[in-house]
Amino acid sequence: MALELRDITKDVRGVTHIKPTSLTLEPGRFNVLLGETGSGKTSLIKLMAGLDRIASGQILMDGQDVTRLSTQKRNISLVHQFFVNYPHMTVFENIASPLRVAGLAKSEIEDRVAEAAGILQLGPMLKRRPQELSGGQQQRTALARAIAKQSNAVFLDEPLANLDYKLREELRDQLPELFAGRGAVVVYATSEPEEALLLGGHTALMQDGRVTQFGPTAEIYRKPKNLASAAVFSNPPINTATVTKSGTEAQMEGQIKWTLTGDAAGLSDGQYTVAIRPNYVSPVQHGAATVPLDGTVQVTELSGSESSAHFALGGESWVSLASGVHPFEIGGTHRFYMDPSKCFYFAADGSRAV
Repeated sequence: MALELRDITKDVRGVTHIKPTSLTLEPGRFNVLLGETGSGKTSLIKLMAGLDRIASGQILMDGQDVTRLSTQKRNISLVHQFFVNYPHMTVFENIASPLRVAGLAKSEIEDRVAEAAGILQLGPMLKRRPQELSGGQQQRTALARAIAKQSNAVFLDEPLANLDYKLREELRDQLPELFAGRGAVVVYATSEPEEALLLGGHTALMQDGRVTQFGPTAEIYRKPKNLASAAVFSNPPINTATVTKSGTEAQMEGQIKWTLTGDAAGLSDGQYTVAIRPNYVSPVQHGAATVPLDGTVQVTELSGSESSAHFALGGESWVSLASGVHPFEIGGTHRFYMDPSKCFYFAADGSRAV
């Protein structure tokens, strides 16, 4: 059962929040909406779920036009980042609530609840109330309710955002398996590129209410079709600068030069925007084919086993992200090394040239 969007839009008081969007989301895989806060992920989910009305276009589920159907008639499940459980009900009753509304027989309700609770390891907690549960257990209850309902489509709107790091890792690893083989279209919204890569499946990159690229997640990461797509799939922000290509040489401001190879060498001479992810700009040299960059260190951060440094390079602010702990002096000049084989080159209109 596919979920198809045909040129749908959303307007709020004359302002377009979702620009014309067409997508076909297939069951049996994770479909990820990836974008920064405010990019339109939640707005798009609300349109697909029937919580908000579209301004134009159509939504089809399994070929049937559901554009004007209410949420209740679409047979969907929605799991938010907040723990939406009924406080006066037990865990069993929370999981069973949509099944009772649907009028299912008691025996079927008990079977579905038992199955979902077993998958989410909630069996010993079925008689507890939400206030007696940890945050992770409450979110498991919400996920169990979505599984037990056996919906045609399941929308997960940043469901792990309010959990601690360990619980997020644990549930994120389990999510693809939880919905595998259930025939439902699963849509997962996140603002974290790493999460999209870990979940796999297909990703729709979102920016300013528009899908900039859609396809297999790993392929989009390796081959962004435009600068906007490359920027969404980069955290910390992707580094960019203007370069002039002449012959087989690229030159950046400040006499920074390197030799182009492969497809990049075949570009027409002229100006391009070069872009490279921070993890390919290192404070230590790796191999001979690296381009030295001397920048003034502005900000440094240490996160776990990684060090990042923001540095001024010409008129731009660049970021280096490297494993290990590296000494940086704020305001001092530090040499970094860029791997030219990992550079993207974009034309003036933002489309990917190479």
